[in-house]
Amino acid sequence: MTDPASRRVTLRDVADHANCSTATVSRALNSPEQVAVEVRARIDASIKALGYVPNGAARALRSQRSQIVGAVIPTIKYSIYARLIESLERRLAMDGYSLLLTTHDYDPVKELEQTQLLLTRGVEGIVLVGDSHDGGLHQLLAKHRRPYVNTYVFNPASKHPCIGFDNRLAAARAARYLHDLGHRRIAVITGPTKNNDRQADRLAGIRSALEERGLDLPSSMVIERPHLIENGREALEILFQLPEPPTAVLCGSDVLAFGVLSECQELGVSVPNQLSVVGFDDQDFAKHLRPALTTVGIPAVEMGIEAANYILRKLNRQPANNFTNLDVQLIVRGTTMPPAALSTQGKRAVPVSA
Repeated sequence: MTDPASRRVTLRDVADHANCSTATVSRALNSPEQVAVEVRARIDASIKALGYVPNGAARALRSQRSQIVGAVIPTIKYSIYARLIESLERRLAMDGYSLLLTTHDYDPVKELEQTQLLLTRGVEGIVLVGDSHDGGLHQLLAKHRRPYVNTYVFNPASKHPCIGFDNRLAAARAARYLHDLGHRRIAVITGPTKNNDRQADRLAGIRSALEERGLDLPSSMVIERPHLIENGREALEILFQLPEPPTAVLCGSDVLAFGVLSECQELGVSVPNQLSVVGFDDQDFAKHLRPALTTVGIPAVEMGIEAANYILRKLNRQPANNFTNLDVQLIVRGTTMPPAALSTQGKRAVPVSA
């Protein structure tokens, strides 16, 4: 017996709920100007109440194969997700699929709405970012039997497929590296942690790694700011007003680290002699900065390829691994060294471990 909760809501269901004909509902969806405002409002309310999603693929092709995959990412304001999307699109194109992209600006409700919008366009699968979503999102995807995968996270305890890396371990490795160099006053400039499990996990990883070494991470040494260059500059200015400013700063993104380096230049602070700086992402510009940025390199290209492979295998009813853990690298460049008190004659010391 079919579970009513899992049954696809039909045009007839909407018509019955709105007390009108299916033809009227169809006109309201395709030619709303031909339907009275009061009737449209009633139909819109029924669609929302029932969770109806028009089958865009069915409208396009009788086979219900649109050859389109959707991706819902937090933002395109900065290039953190660019390599993921580029490699995802390239791999899908190899099998004749197109990519439809939308953003939610770290708002779970908007993410749910954008996913529903993609379903109306007939997408056959969905690529998401992170493991924390509105509860209705997975119910929506299950109801419409669309394969999906989370990226930028690896959590084998999750109920949902994921392709990415352990954000806690990646950030903890960077914190241990700075501690091994001799830094004890380590600050963190992170992206907003609300509705962002990646940034929250990185902060938790840093805090845990320092606690293992007997160090506290006071709230005054943690600043949350959106990933903008000017916010990195502002955050460093705040940190330098502390009675004991940091000797090293861990940033939640290379963009924030770029802002830190810019502010150091403005203030005449020598990097890495007076301040060590570590980024996260290994953006294309990181190695071209002077000094070149020490950062955590993430497998964005591989994530995009593997996410495409997962969706394609699911669509072709082939076996697919629900959990894929990719490696990250701590890339040591020119923005880190032991604090000045541990340096000898200006020479760079070799850390105990990396």
